[in-house]
Amino acid sequence: MDLNDNLFIKAKDFFTLYYREINHEELLNNRLQIVEEEINNTGTYLHTNKELVFGAKVAWRNSNRCIGRLYWKSLNVVDMRHLDDEKSIENAIFNHLETSTNNGAIKPTITVFRQKMPNEEYGIRIHNSQLINYAGYLESDGTIIGDPKNIEFTTFVESRKWKNKRANFEVLPILLQLPNQPIYQFDIPKNLILEVDIEHPSLKWMAKLGLKWYALPAISNMSLEIGGIEYTAAPFSGWYMITEIGARNLSDVNRLNQLPIIARKMGLDTARIDNLWKDKALVELTQAVLYSFNKKGVRVGNHHVVSEHFITFQKQEVEEGREVTADWEWIVPPISASSTQVFHIPMNNKIKSPNFFENSCGWKDTVIEAKEKKCPFQG
Repeated sequence: MDLNDNLFIKAKDFFTLYYREINHEELLNNRLQIVEEEINNTGTYLHTNKELVFGAKVAWRNSNRCIGRLYWKSLNVVDMRHLDDEKSIENAIFNHLETSTNNGAIKPTITVFRQKMPNEEYGIRIHNSQLINYAGYLESDGTIIGDPKNIEFTTFVESRKWKNKRANFEVLPILLQLPNQPIYQFDIPKNLILEVDIEHPSLKWMAKLGLKWYALPAISNMSLEIGGIEYTAAPFSGWYMITEIGARNLSDVNRLNQLPIIARKMGLDTARIDNLWKDKALVELTQAVLYSFNKKGVRVGNHHVVSEHFITFQKQEVEEGREVTADWEWIVPPISASSTQVFHIPMNNKIKSPNFFENSCGWKDTVIEAKEKKCPFQG
């Protein structure tokens, strides 16, 4: 089977789904004829705006690792496929941040840039894992400043003469790359970055720790696949669940690892295990995240409510005759797991299309020797 045949099969699956769900199956054959001819002539095909909007929303509906899919129909899809220069894409990314942040009333948004073309090894790529992310630095004495997750990426950005301060909670610049072009680097204006200072409703000393987190999680290094077409730059953002920040980003030993500090401030003996100091500190830090986001007026979900929303989503999908697929390890929250409904239900992790997929190569392939063509993450 050649590439055109494979692409047409994927396109046929998508359009069969599309016309069935919009209740116009009588239009399917005519659209498929047009698409088949387009593929035979060009090696690809183009979605209409309506098809793109539908495909992006269904990709969210099919995202096995997302617990917040109840709102998939409300996704704001911004079609920026006509942009093909760095400055215009930069401005569109800024618009995405402003629109989705929405002064704290987070609005689920995806901005879709043009698809990867048949003659391109890579499409347009945003190398950052998220549009907003904190830098990480490994000092010569082994201490870490910032987010350890981003040390390697930060080192690469520093090699590009980024003007940084080597400080905690320092927002990284965006690395954008068009096909066959060098990386284009730019900073995000501070007025587009909404951050929340972490404080606790009763443990007043927590505010003095200087902890904070950004309000908008915007995944930016994944490819949106619709009917075999890859949109390799399609930043997608929703709102946080408090456990993502309190029980992971600020707590994990390989992230900001704040639990020992908080536990000691709480007067707990961190040399013991049987006093459950980690559990106690984890709950208080997560409560502080919820309190702080609410005080700031930033939309955020708590794991008990969002788990109920997932059950509602599942029931709605069953009523529509659709199977809900999900990754149990990602859906079940990292704290109070068994007290949520999602802990007790079986899940099928089958991957459906449309969906989001990790781009096959990231920024690392830019530092491989020129003779090496394959992605460093493959074999």
